Amino acid sequence: MIENRSGQRPAGPPPPIPLTILTGFLGAGKTTLLNRLVADPALADTVVVVNEFGEIGLDHLLVETVEDGLVLLSAGCLCCTVRGDLVQTLEDLLRKRDNGRIVPFRRVVIETTGLADPAPVLAAVLYHPYLSRRYAIEGVVTVVDAMHGAATIERHEEARRQVAVADRIVISKGDLATDGGQVLEDRLRQLNPGAVLLRAVQGEIPAEQVISGGLFDAAGKIADVAAWLRAEEVAAAKHGAHDHHHHHHVSRHDARIHSFVLTSEAPVGQGALDTFLEMLRAQLGPKLLRLKGLVALKHDPSRPLVIQGVQHVIHVPALLPDWPDADHRTRIVLIVEDVPRQAIERMWRAFTGQSSLDEPDAAALTDNPLAPATMAR
Repeated sequence: MIENRSGQRPAGPPPPIPLTILTGFLGAGKTTLLNRLVADPALADTVVVVNEFGEIGLDHLLVETVEDGLVLLSAGCLCCTVRGDLVQTLEDLLRKRDNGRIVPFRRVVIETTGLADPAPVLAAVLYHPYLSRRYAIEGVVTVVDAMHGAATIERHEEARRQVAVADRIVISKGDLATDGGQVLEDRLRQLNPGAVLLRAVQGEIPAEQVISGGLFDAAGKIADVAAWLRAEEVAAAKHGAHDHHHHHHVSRHDARIHSFVLTSEAPVGQGALDTFLEMLRAQLGPKLLRLKGLVALKHDPSRPLVIQGVQHVIHVPALLPDWPDADHRTRIVLIVEDVPRQAIERMWRAFTGQSSLDEPDAAALTDNPLAPATMAR
């Protein structure tokens, strides 16, 4: 840690460590991608958290065992196994880092199992009072097989959720797809129009494309917040949905997941925003797959407020020093499942003073009320 001229450590908490979640259904090529990533020098000073070393076939990359469950890889990054609970593993890594027992890693990549819904992993970090201060969710990366991905998405709810919450989607085995992967790309954009689509060429893809592009950067670069939010892409998909659906088959499963943008030209009151987020959190619960946005607050519209949420957890918002571009509107991207989009939109307009609250529409959110959940603090 850098010291000041008096020889004392600077006050304040250390900067958060970017954390990326790597997911993908069974057979999607996640293991192959992970092997490529850990061999890339760009992942030096990174910790890769996996379930078992043997499952990802890293034996040829191991240099030495640092201690039980933790190994040093040839690219200069560490690899550790989940020892029971993920939260405990992440806490242990911080303890070793702070005590100088391992190198001061600058990034963490968590590989989930093929059947895992990444939302609970996100929630585990965002909800934890300590981990949410030390780690920063950089993004969710989902690997999809170009050959079988469309069929997998059709058959398995976990695969659809993995795609829906992704910030970046890596299409693997694209060279083997007979149609060039266009049908799969259409399906992916229907499920998640805001995600960045990446193609692995002959299994190769630069690590920077996969793990960067979020709000937090291990090198201290200024984040491209507009690219992180991608609200314009989501809004464009909504407006073009009518024509698009005439030309492409939309699965009944895809129709259950909605991705849309809430906007406000005028700055939003802090109280109105808090109440709106609390209602979403408490009533939607697991149906709120992902939430992220930039908000202009009435008391300080010159600095955007960043909000993030997943399922029943809304992370503590953070103020940025400035807006990323000339667009200073409030923009919130929501991805929900089995929830009427119109009800949320009308409730948002009511809370932001754009219309009066329509009681029947607001009640649509509470037809099947969920048990109250806890908000991250």
